[in-house]
Amino acid sequence: MVYYLWYRVKVALRHIMDGIDNLRDVIIPQIKETGRNTVGIIVDANDDLNSRWRAIADRLRQADIEPLPDGPFSEGTIIPGAPRIGIWLMPDNRSPGELEDFVQTMIPVDDPVWPRSKHYIDGIPDESRKFDPGKKIRAELYAWLATRENPKRMGAAIGAEDLQVDGALCTSFAAWMQRLFGD
Repeated sequence: MVYYLWYRVKVALRHIMDGIDNLRDVIIPQIKETGRNTVGIIVDANDDLNSRWRAIADRLRQADIEPLPDGPFSEGTIIPGAPRIGIWLMPDNRSPGELEDFVQTMIPVDDPVWPRSKHYIDGIPDESRKFDPGKKIRAELYAWLATRENPKRMGAAIGAEDLQVDGALCTSFAAWMQRLFGD
């Protein structure tokens, strides 16, 4: 999975890390970077939200970032200081899951293709599935994305207004980003 490390000096920049270990390796250097105002860490909770929180918190403690909360805040965590550090555990800071769990909440409730996409994935015999059972939502989401006018990535589906960004979870995430990076 892809993990994100956002930081801000004068503009927001993004590093895309392939795997939690790669992300953990760059947290301390990015936090210690001279002039760094803000660092935002966005990671999948995967199967164990608390374990993922501890992995990030342990790395922050190694960078002398204290005090840290015992767990993530449901509205997204922001740790004041220099730099200010934000942490968002996908999908919602409360549940196990990943980016795709977040994005599937953006599919319009009355979308006629979403149930069919789920049914399609459900119809694949277990012995023919090449994806991990824990990645079922991902498979369903990509089946749905494949039906768009121009099959595209999640971000492009937002731009094409195939996904709705006005739901509670998106609003909460956007508010966290604004609190973190807003001036």
